[in-house]
Order: sequence, then structure tokens, then C-alpha cells
Amino acid sequence: MPSTTPSNLDIDRQLGLLPISDAEFEAIRKLVYDNVGIALTDQKRSLVVGRLQRLLKARRFDTFSEYLNYLKQDASGRGMDELVNSISTNHTFFYREKAHFDFFGQTVLPYMTRKLREKGKNDLRIWCAGCSSGEEPYTLVMLMMEHMGVDYASWKAGALATDISARALGTARAAVYPEDRLKLLPTAWRHKYFKTTEDGEYQVIERVRREVVFRRFNLMNQQFPFKSKFHAIFCRNVMIYFDSPTRKALVKRYYDFTEPGGYLFIGHSESLGRDECPYDYVMPAVYRKKEA
Repeated sequence: MPSTTPSNLDIDRQLGLLPISDAEFEAIRKLVYDNVGIALTDQKRSLVVGRLQRLLKARRFDTFSEYLNYLKQDASGRGMDELVNSISTNHTFFYREKAHFDFFGQTVLPYMTRKLREKGKNDLRIWCAGCSSGEEPYTLVMLMMEHMGVDYASWKAGALATDISARALGTARAAVYPEDRLKLLPTAWRHKYFKTTEDGEYQVIERVRREVVFRRFNLMNQQFPFKSKFHAIFCRNVMIYFDSPTRKALVKRYYDFTEPGGYLFIGHSESLGRDECPYDYVMPAVYRKKEA
């Protein structure tokens, strides 16, 4: 007797989506995992198909098979970038997960600047890994400027901000944001660190913008190219997309590039198990490497 349970293809058609076979979904899942480490579960199937519909229509592909052939033949990397942009979420805002920024400003910065001064150094290295549209690194620079005041100019500070998405990095470099993205910032900061555009949006002032270096970078690179270690690494709401082996390997690479006494910040919806965390736990979503 034939099964009455609808297949995935039937469900796609009922939802008005381009049908995708199990083999095609598996091929997309493997491409994404191998290239950027994002693990797409079976539960994400409808979400992935739904988000890719507009992309396939814009590219005038009639089937997922045609789309997959395009991805395999595309040597420019633009196709993979479009795919990652479609399935990942880049929505964020200034001062998201406020407790982290409070801790960074009230605890990490005083500790790090004091220790560096004691050693006669002025090189404070901060990395935002998965910086999305730029709100996080700009906020960190503002906090550094607030803490250091007029002495900021004597420091080699600022932030390195990386992301896999060229589109997100373009938004970050432009540094123009709607007002609702700024609602959690101290009111005085809007006047101090932003200027209003003709369209009524807010742009981070040039003095802050020049303190952030944006680079496209794939966190799945097995070798990090940095010459020096970081005093704080922010990788928030990124590893939620990764499976346990990928997350464990990435955290190990972060640890190797964290200065003794330095910090790792992850998202509040994320956690690191004991077997995958060489750092010491400090507070929810904040970890620290032991001092030498």
C-alpha cells in the first residue's frame, strides 16, 4: 500500500517553493559546511529553501540542479557569498547584549591598559570575528575612547573586524545606520560619535571609523595569519551555526591567539562545554585565558 506521508518534495510544492530533492539539499548542505562551517540540519530545510527562492529567481535558475551547477563552476566566489548571505542572519544593533560591553568597559579595559602600561607597552589588540554590519567593533572603539580619553591618541588601539560576508562588510565600512539601531546607546554618544545624514540616518564619525580595520576572513581557515595575539576576541552569535567539532576546533584556534589574561566573548545564546573550552569561565558567555 503506498505511503500517505508527504515527501519533502510534496511539502515544497505545497508551500509554493521550488522543489529540492534530498540529494540537492545534501549537496548545498555540504558546500556550506565545507566552505564556512555552518551546519544545516534537516530542520533547517524549509528555511534554507525559502531563503534561496529569491536568489534563484534573480539568477533565473529554474531548478536547484541548475543552481548547484553554477556554484560548482563559479570561480569568483560571488556565488558562495550570495549563498552564505541568504542562509545566515546579519541583523544586529549597537550595544546588543549590553552586559558584555559593560564588562569590557568596566573590567577588561582598566585591567588590560594597566597591565600594558606596567610593561611599557601601548598596543591593545581587539578582534571582532563575525563583525556583521559593524555595530560591535564601532561600539568597542567608542568604549576605548571613553576609557582612555585624551590618551587614546597615544595608544595603538582600535579593532580588527572580520566577516565572511562581503555584503555585511560593505555596510560596516559605510557605517550608516537607521535610528532604531542606536536606541540602546548612551544618548550623549549619538551627538559625540555620529553625524546625521540627509536621509535622517546616523553615520559613525570618521574619527571612529578609521580605528576599525575591516577584512573579509573565513573562520574555517585552519591557520590564522595574525602576527600577534589578541587581548580580547569577540565572536558572538556566530558559533551557534557550527556543530560541536567545528566549534571546538575554532575555540582552540582562538585560544592560541589570545594573550595570557585575555578574554573571549561569545553570544548569550551560545555556550562552551568543558571538553571544548580551554578558557576559564568568567560569567555567562565570557571566558578568560589564564595569565602566564
